[in-house]
This record gives sequence, C-alpha cells and structure tokens, in this order.
Amino acid sequence: MTERRPRKDAARNREAVLTAADALFVHCESPEDVTMADVAAAAGVGKGTLFRAFGDRAGLLRALYEARLEPIRQAVEIGPPPLGPATPARDRVPALLDAVLCFKLDNRRLALALEESGSSSPYRAEHYERWHSLLRTVLEQVPGLADSGFTAHALLAATRADLVEHLAGAERIPRERLRSQLADFVTGVLASGATQGLAAEE
Repeated sequence: MTERRPRKDAARNREAVLTAADALFVHCESPEDVTMADVAAAAGVGKGTLFRAFGDRAGLLRALYEARLEPIRQAVEIGPPPLGPATPARDRVPALLDAVLCFKLDNRRLALALEESGSSSPYRAEHYERWHSLLRTVLEQVPGLADSGFTAHALLAATRADLVEHLAGAERIPRERLRSQLADFVTGVLASGATQGLAAEE
C-alpha cells in the first residue's frame, strides 16, 4: 500500500504540469517566454519535481506534444477513413498532411517551441521521424510514384511549424485557405510524381 501513494502523486503531478504547460503555451506571445519555472509555479509543484518527471524543457515539450497528438495517432493507427489504414493511398496522403497542418494550427506555440528546441536537427526528432516513416510507407503504395522518402520530406516541409506560424500569424492566411492550398499542393506532387515515375519506366 505504501508504494501506491507516490505513484498516484507522481501521476497527479504529471497531469497538473501538462495542464499548466498547455495553458501557458496557448496564451504566450512567444514560445521562448515559457520557462520551466513558469510551468512549475503554474502547476503548483517544485522545479525539482518538474525536472525529475520530464528531464528538461525539451522533455516537457515532447510529453505535452505527444499527449495532444494521441487522438490523431489513434485515428491513424486503428481509425476509419480518411486517416485509418484501410484508406486508399492517394486519399490517405492528403488526409494525413491535412491532419498534421490542423494539429499545428491548433497548437501553434507548442509545435513551434518543440521544433525550435535543442541544437540537433529537427529531422532527427522522434515525432518527425515517425511522421516521415508513416508518410513514406503510404507513398510507396501510390502507383508510379518514385522516391517516396524524398517526397515525404518535401511534403512534410509544407507543414513545418515555423512556416505555419508565418502563414497563419504574419500573413494571416485563413485556416481553410491554408488547408485548401496544402491539398492542392499535395495533389500536384502526387500527380507529377506519378507521371515522372511512369515516364521513367517506359
């Protein structure tokens, strides 16, 4: 019995931290404005508790990002069309990228903070590698499309958090217009890629 209380306290503290961090990132002017001290104070926990639970600021960002992303991951892994695995590849690719774009529009500050955190390449981040792997696998199912790995990188580049922030923030492009522009771009890439792939086979 004595071992259960610390685990419950840790789980409760973790949830409080994620909730507090979530609120802070939603209302901040810039992701850099949110510090670990701010999160600890808002959650009502000590900084030591925060660092033990998440390691560092990047660890906290990843945990919050993954918690927010969980519904989409479930839809991708076991859900129905258009995100689920039973969807034809040509329909699933645009749906996956639309889901990424919408997620980043809904979590602009958080996504920007995560992609800007750390000194390593963003392309080595776990969340990016996961999306790239999924998209590459689906692209491999598109008839005639060559080099699915590069195409996956190129398509994901259109949903980078800094670009989304620039378009939605600085240029104030409406959400539905951004979604439409991305859909047109993806359709064009798939069409031109398939055409080139077929030409190369002839």
